[in-house]
Amino acid sequence: MKQLNTFIDLTRLNKPIGFMLLFWPCSWGLTYAYNHAELDFRYYFFLLLFFIGSVLMRSAGCIVNDIVDKDLDKKVKRTKVRPLASNKITITRAISYVIFLCSIAFLVLIQFNLFTIYLGMSSMILAFLYPFMKRVTYWPQLFLGLTFNWGVIMAFSSINNYISLDIIILYISAIFWTLGYDTIYGVQDVADDEIIGIKSTAIKFKKNIKLFVGTCYVITFLLLILLFEKDIGFNFGSIFLLMFFLSLIFQVKIFKQSNPLDCLRAFKLNNFSGLLMFLAILFK
Repeated sequence: MKQLNTFIDLTRLNKPIGFMLLFWPCSWGLTYAYNHAELDFRYYFFLLLFFIGSVLMRSAGCIVNDIVDKDLDKKVKRTKVRPLASNKITITRAISYVIFLCSIAFLVLIQFNLFTIYLGMSSMILAFLYPFMKRVTYWPQLFLGLTFNWGVIMAFSSINNYISLDIIILYISAIFWTLGYDTIYGVQDVADDEIIGIKSTAIKFKKNIKLFVGTCYVITFLLLILLFEKDIGFNFGSIFLLMFFLSLIFQVKIFKQSNPLDCLRAFKLNNFSGLLMFLAILFK
């Protein structure tokens, strides 16, 4: 049980918000690919595969992140209790877990067409480079956006075997969504990060943090309006799209730089936001 608890802590399986934020963009891309077509068995099967893949790859990504950040995590109040930082597990065992999780994820990936397999393999580069970005740029959240939302493109290509301009627009809108919510998340660690020299958009824009996050969310919404232009009207899709935007505005309203718990609460609301966007595409 001790080993199992350590594995769960290491992979953050007890914090589902992480893999859900990886899964929702996949569900967006897959649903958008059907474009009003009747949802068939393949749709539900692929949706399940992308969910499993999201759990596996997010878990592996967390371990890689903790391996790279082991020494830094010891200096941050929120992360010093993580298994690697607190020496509850060795790096060798952690690496073995990464290999195990990625192997299963590969078995999931090869269920798709060859183009999607290539896209999935290329995403590994983004996933394993991300932990180093906070050391070299104030924009690691942007890099996370590129990485976390790659599933939009993969899911679309799994059905159509090509990439369209529409899906690129959806991908970019999702990147700005991630840039906003991960900046809110980063606010929790600003004090510690500044001391140890870690960079983030939360630090770069700390004097105008709400303006920055709000701008990211407005760009997300404007790109979605461009994408939904022909379908906007008095219908469920438009209602859910508006609710999605209102949920983002609500996040900007409630998070406070002085209160980490408010930041975490606002960040976790994005699971609901992701669901609303999924419903907006489903009913557009």
